[in-house]
Amino acid sequence: MAIGERIRYIRNLRNMTQKWLGMAIGFDEKTADVRMAQYETGTRTPKEKLVSDIATALEVSPRALDLPEIDSYVGLAHTLFALEDLYGLRIGEIDGEVCLRLDKFKGTTYLSMFDIFRAWNEQATKLKNGEITEDEYNQWRYKYPEFDTVQRRAKIPSQELNDFIVENLNEEK
Repeated sequence: MAIGERIRYIRNLRNMTQKWLGMAIGFDEKTADVRMAQYETGTRTPKEKLVSDIATALEVSPRALDLPEIDSYVGLAHTLFALEDLYGLRIGEIDGEVCLRLDKFKGTTYLSMFDIFRAWNEQATKLKNGEITEDEYNQWRYKYPEFDTVQRRAKIPSQELNDFIVENLNEEK
């Protein structure tokens, strides 16, 4: 899902108009809705500072807006393949169902990912059991890790650091 689609999705989830969101981030009242429409349709792409401002107005993490290319099943597949390479996500089968799992032999990567999955599962279980509302569940997901009380704070490297590490590992081969 492209960043514009995420902005629109979360804006609608928050029952905000394009004009309100545009004005909340500092656009002039006359052009606020037009500017937001341009970002939501992909006509314009917001720069990093603007993404941060939009995320603040929507009360989400900027990471909740800026997702990898998952607009198609092929794009999603390649995102999953990258997660396999970088974080030890593995595909397998349990009781005849295809499932995703973590590779225990990935050391600290496994532990960090396990903490994330465990925290996510805890919130999903609370939602399923009626202990939290869907709004509270979404708030947890879209502000992650801010509201996470389960894990030890998984540190995921920046994309730049990750690229540097992968590049150096490839050079050593």
